Amino acid sequence: MSPTTSNHPPLPAHGQGHVTFLGAGPGDPGLLTLRAVEALAGADVLIAEPHVLDVVRGHARASVSTPELTVVDDASTSAGIPVLRDAANLVMEAARGGKRVVRAVTGDPGLDNDAGQEMLACAAAGIPFEVVPGVAAAVGVPAYAGVPLRDEHGTDVRFIDARTASDRCWTEVGASDGTAVVSTTLETVAAAAGELVAAGRKPDTPLTVTVAGTTTRQRTWTATLGTIAQTLKQAKVLPSPEGQQPVIAVVGERSAAAQRDQLAWFESKPLFGWKVLVPRTKEQAASLSDQLRSYGAVPHEVPTIAVEPPRTPQQMERAVKGLVTGRYEWIAFTSVNAVKAVREKFEEYGLDARAFAGIKVAAVGEQTAAALVDFGVKPDLVPSGEQSAAGLLEDWPPYDPVFDPIDRVFLPRADIATETLVAGLIELGWEVDDVTAYRTVRASPPPAETREAIKGGGFDAVLFTSSSTVRNLVGIAGKPHNVTVIACIGPATAKTAEEHGLRVDVLSPEPSVHRLAEALADFGAARRAAAVEAGEHVTRPSERRPGGRRRRTTT
Repeated sequence: MSPTTSNHPPLPAHGQGHVTFLGAGPGDPGLLTLRAVEALAGADVLIAEPHVLDVVRGHARASVSTPELTVVDDASTSAGIPVLRDAANLVMEAARGGKRVVRAVTGDPGLDNDAGQEMLACAAAGIPFEVVPGVAAAVGVPAYAGVPLRDEHGTDVRFIDARTASDRCWTEVGASDGTAVVSTTLETVAAAAGELVAAGRKPDTPLTVTVAGTTTRQRTWTATLGTIAQTLKQAKVLPSPEGQQPVIAVVGERSAAAQRDQLAWFESKPLFGWKVLVPRTKEQAASLSDQLRSYGAVPHEVPTIAVEPPRTPQQMERAVKGLVTGRYEWIAFTSVNAVKAVREKFEEYGLDARAFAGIKVAAVGEQTAAALVDFGVKPDLVPSGEQSAAGLLEDWPPYDPVFDPIDRVFLPRADIATETLVAGLIELGWEVDDVTAYRTVRASPPPAETREAIKGGGFDAVLFTSSSTVRNLVGIAGKPHNVTVIACIGPATAKTAEEHGLRVDVLSPEPSVHRLAEALADFGAARRAAAVEAGEHVTRPSERRPGGRRRRTTT
C-alpha cells in the first residue's frame, strides 16, 4: 500500500489545517492521480483557477467551499481595492481556520511558480502541507499529440517557457540538436521559432504546435521552424482574438509529420471532437456518455421526458407492501425509472434491498440491471438475446404449480408502457399486477443556446434511442440541422425520424444503446478513413453547414 493512500493526513492538534498542493494535469480529467482524487474527496476548501476547477470539482464533496480566485495586481493595488485577495492569502486563511485545503494548479505543482511561493508561505507559518504531483502539460500534451520526446538514441530534452526564457536559454537550445518543448501561445509561437532559428537551429527543423492539449478540443499542426507562421495563417488560426491560447510546441526530428501520422492516437479517434446530442437524462446516459467519450466525442445530455409520480399512488403502495408480505413470485423491471420508483417507495417505508429476499427479479436491458445492482439487487433474469420486453419473454419460464408456490408477477411500469410483456406473461400462465409506477411527460425545452445549436448545425450527431425521443426532441427543441448525423436504435425509431423529415445515417444492428454508440463510431471511422484516403483535411459534420434542412421522402 502506498504511504499516501491509506488515510488523509490528520489535522494538527493545535487547530491549524492542512494544505494539499495538487497537480490537475493539462486538461483531461482522466489524468488525475488516485491520490489527487482521494485528496479532493476529503477537502473542506478547494482553491483553483477557473479552467482547473472544472477538472477537479466533480471529485470533491458537494459541501466543499470554492472561494473565487482574484489575482492582486499593481492596478488593483493602486486603485485601492481592499477586497481582492490572492491565492496565497486564501490558502493561509482557510488553513489557519483548521480546514483541509486543496490548492489545485494546472499541470504539476513543481513547475508552477505561484505554487512554489505558496508552499514557502505555508512552511514559514508552520502550516503542514503535502504535494500531489500531476502530469505536466509539457509532457502530457506531446504524448496526446503523438510526439514522443525521446527515442532509442536517448536524445536530450529541454523545456522552455517562452515568456521567461533568457537569451542564454535560447542560445543553448539553438546550438543543440536535442528536442525542445516550448510553452508559449498561438500568437507568439512563430516568434519563439524565430528565436531558435536565430540561435542556430535550421529553418527546416520539424515542429508541432498543439492547442487545448489532452482535451477533445485538441488540435495539432505540423510544420517547420521556418514555415509555422505561414501554416497557422493558411489554417486561418491566426490572426484571431484567441491568439492568447497556450500551446505546447515540440521542436525536433521526433515531431516530423511522417512519424506523427503513425502515432497520433488521440486525434485519430473515430468521433474525435464530435459534439453528440444524447436525448436522455444524465443518470440514464451515464454509461453511454462514457462510451462516447472513449471514442473522442463530447456528449451533451438533453432530457426529452420528465418523470412524475402516478396520479393515484394507492395501487403502487399496495404492490410494494405486497412485496414484503409475500404476494409475488417475480418482479419485472422494464426501465431504470421503474427501479427508481420502487426504490423511492422502499426508502419512504424504511425498507432496503433485503425486502427482495425470496423474490425473483427480472430486468429488461443492461442499464436497468445496472440500476438494480446499484440498489443492492442482482437480477435473476436478464434477456440473453434482444434487450426488450420481447427478449425477456423469450427467456421467461412458464408458470409451474409444482415449483412455483406463487403465480403472481409485480410489473411496475410507466403509464404509457407497451402491453407486450403483460400479454406474454399471462400466456405463460402468470397472473400480473400491472402497476403504474411513474408517469412520463414531455420535458421542458432546453436552454436557448442548445436549441439554436440543434437547429443551426452545432451538433455533429444525435442518438435517438426510441420513437418518443424523436418526437419529444423535435417538439421541445426543433428539428436537427441537415448536417447532423442521425443515429437510431432500431427500425421503428428510424421510421419515426424519417416521418419527421430526417435522413437516418446510422442504424444500430441491435436494439442496444451501446451497440448504437458502436455503430456511430464505425460511421465516424469510415468517414475519417475516406477523408484521409482522398487527401482531405478531416472535418466534423458540424464544420460543414449548407443552408436549409435535409428532407427525405419516405417510400
